[in-house]
Amino acid sequence: MLRLVRLLFRLSRSQNYRDYVFPQLPEVARFDPGHASLMMGYDFHLTADGPKLIEVNTNAGGAYLAWLSEQQTGKISTIHLSRRFETRLLRSYLQEWHDFSTTARPLKTIAIVDEDPQLQPLFPEMLACCDWLCEQGFDARVVAPQQLEVRNDGVYHREIKIDLVYNRHCDFFLESDLMSGLRSAYLNQSLCLSPNPFAYGLLADKRRMILWSDPERLKPLGLRHEDLKLLSDMVPSSRLFGDCNEEELWAERKNLIFKPVTRFGSRGVLLGKSITRKRFASLDPDDTLVQDLVPPSVVTDAGGSEYKADLRLYVYRDRLIGVGARLYQGQVTNLRTEGGGFAPVRVV
Repeated sequence: MLRLVRLLFRLSRSQNYRDYVFPQLPEVARFDPGHASLMMGYDFHLTADGPKLIEVNTNAGGAYLAWLSEQQTGKISTIHLSRRFETRLLRSYLQEWHDFSTTARPLKTIAIVDEDPQLQPLFPEMLACCDWLCEQGFDARVVAPQQLEVRNDGVYHREIKIDLVYNRHCDFFLESDLMSGLRSAYLNQSLCLSPNPFAYGLLADKRRMILWSDPERLKPLGLRHEDLKLLSDMVPSSRLFGDCNEEELWAERKNLIFKPVTRFGSRGVLLGKSITRKRFASLDPDDTLVQDLVPPSVVTDAGGSEYKADLRLYVYRDRLIGVGARLYQGQVTNLRTEGGGFAPVRVV
């Protein structure tokens, strides 16, 4: 899994890759801010043929909860992993600021931004992350976009200038009126915004999986044979609905899954085996990713209850920060299953 993460990061830095992807992206996503992206998440299902990449996220949730759950196991090995997690996470914030800032001034103020943070299921995680950042010596706060004031020299919250925004908002291309101020500050480089549209467009837009799973499209990018094999082995076949024959898709639907390319958190994801003909006909051909279905692995708890599972690698650039799992029942990943949710992973 980490080999694939490193390959995709290396690919995202290739000019040939960017030349291929940029025409598919809005202007804001073609702007290179000069730094990377905090808290990337790579989600995998484990199969008999090895792990398969399900999707990539630029504002992956659950990392702090995974770290806390590691600590609670009380084993020496997991305590070591937890300390490593904390060290690497801290370094990612410092590296983002280093790559962004043109001065030697240290990073001081951090805002964790999301839409109506108090209403988000992971609001407690944001508060815990904020507390941890304060313990590291930063002035950190959790805010909504409308609580920020954009001025000529940067972004302010209650008269305090914000150095870095850890962006949890899911308007990935900063297209809404609510995010227009942050978009302006990001483009004029008066604010370090991370994650950002550039990283999302290169790696987390689900349409990138169409390229990664197509050997013919990959040929001009100059990848090595072993790189092409890794992509072939780990990325399920993906294509845009509008590029397919609808009747053939309908006939194959039980082996497929349909995903909106710009949504998140399993919103709008449909298993082909459960889709009705009417719902199938209503899918937007330009906004729906069709992917070969990769069933998740199943784990059983001490009481005999079964849960579907996926693994999430939390990554900064091409370096692993930590790993967590999500356990659930039902058709798609959720945080509503009793006994499910985020879980620690024991590395053996």
